[in-house]
Amino acid sequence: MQDRLLLKWGTLKGYELESEGSREALRLYAEASPQSANGAMTQRDTPEQKEALCALIDAIEGTIRNDWSGDIMTKDEAKAYVREYGASK
Repeated sequence: MQDRLLLKWGTLKGYELESEGSREALRLYAEASPQSANGAMTQRDTPEQKEALCALIDAIEGTIRNDWSGDIMTKDEAKAYVREYGASK
């Protein structure tokens, strides 16, 4: 089995983590998110949380999926999605 991340609304919606590196990155994301919301829809990540989530994306040894589209994302696409979501254009 491999790692899996599910992203929605520019944040983490779900995960299945097998690798030690991804589990440690999730722990660091959780530490950066002590006031996290009750779901991805209401979560508004701070810049520190976004960078911690990007570190988790880098640590993943598996698939990253966009929950809206169902598309598999590359690490670079996933990090851009997290960093740019909700930013005014």
